[in-house]
Amino acid sequence: MRSLCSIFCISSFLLVLRIMDVKLLSFPADCPPLSVIVAAKIAGITSPADSSLPSGSAPTFLFSSGLKLHGTSVLLRYIGRVANIPNFYGQNAYESSQIDEWLEYAPILSSGSAFESACSYVDKYLERCTFLVGHSLSVADVAVWSGLAGTGQRWESLRKSKKYPNLQRWFNSLLAEYCVDLDDVLTTYVGKRGGKSSGAKLKDQQGLSQKTNSVSQDTSDKGKQGSRSTFEVDLPNAEFGKVRLRFAPEPSGYLHIGHSKAALLNQYFAQRYNGEVIIRFDDTNPAKESNEFVENLLKDIETLGIKYETVTYTSDYFPQLMEMAENLIRQGKAYVDDTPREQMQKERMEGIESKHRSNSPEENLRLWKEMILGTEKGLLCCLRGKLDMQDPNKSLRDPVYYRCNPIPHHRIGSKYKIYPTYDFCCPFVDSIEGITHALRSSEYHDRNAQYYRIQEDMGLRKVHIYEFSRLNLVYTLLSKRKLLWFVQNGKVDGWDDPRFPTVQGIVRRGLKIEALIQFILEQGASKNLNLMEWDKLWTINKKIIDPVCPRHTAVVEKRRVLFTLDNGPEKPFVRVIPKHKKYEAAGEKSTTFTKGILIDQVDAQCIKVDEEITLMDWGNAIVKRIEKDQDGYVTQMSGILHLEGSVKTTKLKATWLPDINELVTLSLMEFDYLITKKKLDEGEDFLDALNPCTKKETVALGDSNMRNLKRGDILQLERKGYFRCDVPYVRPSKPIVLFAIPDGRQQACLK
Repeated sequence: MRSLCSIFCISSFLLVLRIMDVKLLSFPADCPPLSVIVAAKIAGITSPADSSLPSGSAPTFLFSSGLKLHGTSVLLRYIGRVANIPNFYGQNAYESSQIDEWLEYAPILSSGSAFESACSYVDKYLERCTFLVGHSLSVADVAVWSGLAGTGQRWESLRKSKKYPNLQRWFNSLLAEYCVDLDDVLTTYVGKRGGKSSGAKLKDQQGLSQKTNSVSQDTSDKGKQGSRSTFEVDLPNAEFGKVRLRFAPEPSGYLHIGHSKAALLNQYFAQRYNGEVIIRFDDTNPAKESNEFVENLLKDIETLGIKYETVTYTSDYFPQLMEMAENLIRQGKAYVDDTPREQMQKERMEGIESKHRSNSPEENLRLWKEMILGTEKGLLCCLRGKLDMQDPNKSLRDPVYYRCNPIPHHRIGSKYKIYPTYDFCCPFVDSIEGITHALRSSEYHDRNAQYYRIQEDMGLRKVHIYEFSRLNLVYTLLSKRKLLWFVQNGKVDGWDDPRFPTVQGIVRRGLKIEALIQFILEQGASKNLNLMEWDKLWTINKKIIDPVCPRHTAVVEKRRVLFTLDNGPEKPFVRVIPKHKKYEAAGEKSTTFTKGILIDQVDAQCIKVDEEITLMDWGNAIVKRIEKDQDGYVTQMSGILHLEGSVKTTKLKATWLPDINELVTLSLMEFDYLITKKKLDEGEDFLDALNPCTKKETVALGDSNMRNLKRGDILQLERKGYFRCDVPYVRPSKPIVLFAIPDGRQQACLK
C-alpha cells in the first residue's frame, strides 16, 4: 500500500511539473534579471522572454497553468528546486538556507561604493573554497557571478587590477566551465546595457579564449557590437605572455588625470596580453625634479591600483648612455655644437646645417670631454645627433642628445655635469629594459620617426610605439610647468589642492578612484583627439556615492531663522533614525526634536503665512506668523505642528536643526575652475585667462552627529549636495571643513 502511495505521489508530482512549465519570463528592458536568465540557461529551462514590463517591475514567471511567481530571489529558488542539477539548491536544509543568505546578499553588488566592500567580502570567503555553498555549483554562485558580470566595466577594471585574486579565480572558472551558456547571455543582455562589455569581450579579457601564443586575432566580429568599447584594439606584433610595457613619468610634479590615462592603458594592455608593466622615472632634468615628486608619484600610482613589476630610473643608465653617446661620436653619427640655443632653433626650422656639423670625430670627442667636466667651454656646448637637416619632419633635423647642467641630481648628487634629453635616452632605455611596446600620446606623433631612427643608429632592438589620444578637459591646465606656477605663486594650497587636476587634488575634492578608472576606461585607447567635460566624470562619481553615503543636515549660519512651534515639545526628545533610508550599512544618527528649530533664510523667504510645509524627518507644520527686518529678511517665524498632514500636499520640504548648543560649526567650501576659458588658443598665455574667484566659503551649522566624521568621509547635506570631510571635528572653536563635490550638473561660477 505504501509503495502504491509513493508511485501515486511521484506520478502526481511529475504531472504538476508538466503543468507548471514556464511559459514566459517577463522583466523591464532597463533591468534584465541576469541571474535568473543565467540560472535558467544552465538548468536547461527554456521559455520566451518579454522585456516590456514597466521600469521598476519585478521579474515574473508565467506558467502554462496561468500561475505566476514574482521577484529575482523567488525565481532563482524555483529554478534551484526544479533543475536537474545535483545540489543546485543545496543537498540539505542547512545548505539551502546558506544559499538563501547569498541570494539576499547578492543585490549589494549593485549598491554604489558598497560594491568594492562586497568584492572584498566574497574574495575572503572564497579563500578556502571553490563554490559559495557546498562542493558544487548552486544558484548562490549564479546570483553572485551574475551580479559581478552585470556591472560590466566596473567589475572588469577591478578584475584587471588583480585586487581580488580568489574572486577572480572563481569568476574565471565558472566562465570557463559554462562558457557557451554564459557567453550567449552576456552578449545578449550585458552588451546592450549602456555600452558595457559583451560576453565575448569579457571572456577574451579573462584570458580564457587564448588558444595560441599569438594575440593578433581577427577582429572582424567586433563590428557587430554597435556599442563596443574603444578598448577593442590590438597592440601591433604582440605575443601573449611576452608583452612588457613601461609607465615613465618625469618626477617634476604630481600625477594628474592625463597621466592616469597613460598608466591605466599600460596596465590594461599588460593584463590583456598576460604581460607586465614597469615604472620608470625619467629623471634627466635635475632643475625640475625632486624626491618629493618621486614619492608622491608612487603614492598616486598605488592609489590608481597599478600593479607593476619593478621601479627603475633613467639615471640608472647614465654610464651606458654616455658610452653610447661616445660610440655615436666615433661613428660620425653625433657632433658637439656650441651654436646659441635661439640660433640653433632658427636653423633647425629653416634646415640650415650648423657650422660644426662637419667637425671630425676627434674634435667632437675633445669637446665632449669639456662637456663632461663642465668647463667654461663645455657649458656652452650640446651634443646633437647627425640625422637629416633637410627632412620635412623637423624632429629629425639633428636633435639635441645631451646638454650641460651643473645642478646636482636628486638621486646621484653632483656626479654628472651633463644630462641626456628625453629624445635620446627614451629609445635607448626602452630597448635595453626589454620594453616591447611604448605607449605614447599622439602629441608625440611627429617624434615617432625620430625614435625609430635613433634606435637604428644605436643598433638596438626596435620597440613598437602605440599611440593614444591625450586626455584633455575643459577649463583645465595639464602642463606641469603651468601647474607649478600656481603652487609657487600661492594661487593654490599645494599639489593636492582640490582645484588641481592631480590625482591627489581630485580625490581630496571627493572623487572616488573607481569613478576615475571607469571614466578613463570608457575613453579607451582611441587616437581621436577630444575635449572632455568634467560633468561626465562627476556624474559617474555621483552614481557611486549616492546609494551609500550618509545623510546629514546643515543650516547656513548667516541670517538663519528661528521657527518656534507653539505646540512643539516642551521638553526636547531624541529619536534614532537611519543616516540613509535605503542603505542600512550607513548607520544611524540621533535627531533631537525641540520647540524651537532653525531653518535656512532661503527657505524662510519662500514661505507665506498660513502655508503648510514639511519638516523633513518630522512631519508637517503650519506657519502662522512671519517677522521681517527693514531689508526684507525674515528674522523669526512661529507656527504649529500638523503631524497628521500629508507630505504629498506641501510645496516646501524644509531641512531644519534643533535650537540646541550641541550643533557643530561647518565651513562649506566650494571651488571653481582655475581658468575662465574652456580651451586656450594656440600661443595664448594662461595668465590672461586666470579666474579671479576660485574658492568660496559658507559658514553653517550642522547636526551633532557630524562630530564623528573622519577625514575623507563622504556625506550628503540634505538639499545642499555632496561633501567630503577635509578637516574633522577637533573642538567647538574650530569648524569642520567640508569640500563640496560636484554632482555632474552644470557648474555655476562662484561670486
